[in-house]
Amino acid sequence: MDNHNLQQGQRLVWLDWLRVLAILGVLFFHSAMPFAAELDWHIKNKETSSLFLEFNFFLSRFRMPLLFFISGSVTFFMLKKRSIGQFIRMRFKRLFVPLIFGILLLVPIQIYIERVEQGFGGNFFQFYPTVFTTGFYPSGNLSWHHLWFLAYLFVYDVVFAPVFKYCISNRESLLWLKWFAAKKRMYWLTVPSIICFTALILHFPETHALINDWCWVIYWLFFLLIGFACMCIPDLLQSVERNRITSFTLAFLSIILLNYLRWNGFEPYKLFSEWKNHPLTYLYLALYPLIAWLWVFTIIGYGKKYLNKATKELSYMNGAAYPFYILHQTVIVVIVYYVIKTSDTILGKYIFIVFTSLLISMGIYHLFIRPFKVGRFLFGSEKKSQDRFLSHDKEY
Repeated sequence: MDNHNLQQGQRLVWLDWLRVLAILGVLFFHSAMPFAAELDWHIKNKETSSLFLEFNFFLSRFRMPLLFFISGSVTFFMLKKRSIGQFIRMRFKRLFVPLIFGILLLVPIQIYIERVEQGFGGNFFQFYPTVFTTGFYPSGNLSWHHLWFLAYLFVYDVVFAPVFKYCISNRESLLWLKWFAAKKRMYWLTVPSIICFTALILHFPETHALINDWCWVIYWLFFLLIGFACMCIPDLLQSVERNRITSFTLAFLSIILLNYLRWNGFEPYKLFSEWKNHPLTYLYLALYPLIAWLWVFTIIGYGKKYLNKATKELSYMNGAAYPFYILHQTVIVVIVYYVIKTSDTILGKYIFIVFTSLLISMGIYHLFIRPFKVGRFLFGSEKKSQDRFLSHDKEY
């Protein structure tokens, strides 16, 4: 059935559900950051929790890989009916414009609140000029914060647009990928990214700065490319669904193994004095991308199998997902600034932040973005009349 759907360009409803759920996961993740022990964030609660640390550690294994996989999948649909030039112009509108808008208005609100927590005494209008005079965050006040995802995705799409278009127009050149769809060979697709990550991570720690972030630039790209390939070659997607139980089993066992090593002090840097040169270090590091792939395959496999029901609610949420992503962290930071001053429990604060951030972000989308052309333009959203099921163009 899905092979026919891909040939006809019909919307894959399960992909929409996974996108909405992935964005919802970002809300839970960022709402927990003020309380997660050992993790730096823009503002932190006085008391932190190791349980929230573990909660976010788990989500971090597959949160962004899943978003890049989904984005790569939908690139197939967007380029299938457009020229390279049309695709790049669309990505400029949907990615670059919201990125610049966020850098100039939304992210400075987050940085301002962080500076207030650090002792800045002026109001926002006194702070705002420093965005352009103090240099890049964290020493300065210019940043894209959580919108780094838009920047990376924009660069990937622009650079690889000719390659993607060629693959769509000459799909016979990709038929060799069908070899990976047989039996359980799809797991071999993960090997290049695992090797690259393991070889580069010690030399290029994550920065989200695009420049000199070589490990992660290459790492995220693999998820985008495999997501695209699964749409070009539907047999690969069928293999992901068919092997979902295997993926889940391996994902479950691998995260248990990783946490066993972490919780018992068996990380290489705790065991070996020259740990950066020890062979076991690289086996340990390889667990991280392996776990990411296994969970992405699990989620894609089960999503494709069970999330194929289209609803009016999904249509609305799908239209709201991208503006919500752009908005949510700024809303969270503002709420956190006030919530951490209360004496309530960590759990109570967290629940309040999640629900309040969700309601405010959705309220802003419904009242000020969705109804107005300028709002939709600044947030890279579809025309209101196109907020329905059969348009994969609302992608990140």
